[in-house]
Amino acid sequence: MQDLGAMAQSVSAKLKERGETVSVSESSGGGLISAALLSIPGASAYFMGGGVFYTQDARHELLGVPVEAMTGLRSSTEPYARLLAGRMNEVLNTTWTLSETGASGPTGNAYGDKPGHSCIAVVGPVERSMTLETGDDDRVANMWVFAQTALDFLEKCVDEAD
Repeated sequence: MQDLGAMAQSVSAKLKERGETVSVSESSGGGLISAALLSIPGASAYFMGGGVFYTQDARHELLGVPVEAMTGLRSSTEPYARLLAGRMNEVLNTTWTLSETGASGPTGNAYGDKPGHSCIAVVGPVERSMTLETGDDDRVANMWVFAQTALDFLEKCVDEAD
């Protein structure tokens, strides 16, 4: 297993130094993104909260995404990742929000995405999204890759906002 702290050390230091905050909405990462950010001593200075929204009910009941907001959208896409990031950002009023959604494996998802598919979005002073395809069906390995990629992507956005 990777070292959670090493995954988030650099971006966490930048957030603390800048006095900025972050929230997380994740799905197929299973909580590893939040765990990595929380593993750094002093995380309360920048980490405001988040959650793993793995089902439609969780998205609606816990994150408050109305059914009509999903019109024309499907899970595991960049627009969907941006929607969840935007909603979490509204709920927790953070400088940055990182969102991840996908199919960790060993099979794909109901939408036709293959295992190893993840869409990641950042909302904040810089707003970006990306799609990752690992080509791997190893569930746990994909979860770690999704988390590392999401944290690296957040850091690129934070750097871009300088």
